[in-house]
Amino acid sequence: MILRCAIIDDEPLALNLLESYVSKTAFLQLAGKYLSAVQAMEELQHHPVDLLFLDIQMPELNGLEFSKLVDPHTRIVFTTAFGQYAIDGYRVNALDYLLKPISYVDFLEAANKALQWFQLTQQKSGDRESIFVKSDYKLVQVELKKITYIEGLKDYVKIYLEDNPKPILSLMSMKAMEALLPANHFMRVHRSYIVQKDKIRVVDRGRIIFGKNYIPISDSYKQAFQEFLDKMS
Repeated sequence: MILRCAIIDDEPLALNLLESYVSKTAFLQLAGKYLSAVQAMEELQHHPVDLLFLDIQMPELNGLEFSKLVDPHTRIVFTTAFGQYAIDGYRVNALDYLLKPISYVDFLEAANKALQWFQLTQQKSGDRESIFVKSDYKLVQVELKKITYIEGLKDYVKIYLEDNPKPILSLMSMKAMEALLPANHFMRVHRSYIVQKDKIRVVDRGRIIFGKNYIPISDSYKQAFQEFLDKMS
């Protein structure tokens, strides 16, 4: 797999260093390099890339602001000399965060995370046995067969596992989560809930019961859920 990438950094030396790193990484193809986010904006909006190495501290439009404007398909790796931005990077769902001066080893580790992300998302969903989600600044592998249900909370999701008393908290949307899950095993039953079909044991008065937890089935999903129940009966 080849990932198309771009670099944005207002320091020419940093820009050239990252370009040299890209050139010796076999699975990366440089689609563009820019000295400002403003310079990159139009081209990346019309020709989005898979992976963006993005400086944070830049004039006119900083990296955090620009990250909210890029194509949702694009994975972002922040590059900066300012460590206090780490939390902000996490809030905008960056794939990784590299502190300058950046070594090739650290760069390659971040690039490999991106490669792994895209390889997983491009697998046939029916063949997928696990997914990777970002939690506490790490990529965590989650076995699909252990998921009972997923709850959406604004910008976050909670992933409930049958063998774990505490859910995994990940910064991502329900839409993005749903796209990762194989439709033959999971279904949306509510704006805020996705359930694993095989884990459903009790349905009572329009709610799915998992232990002490009750999952509502909203009107917009009732017909699809009823059709699922009819097939199982």
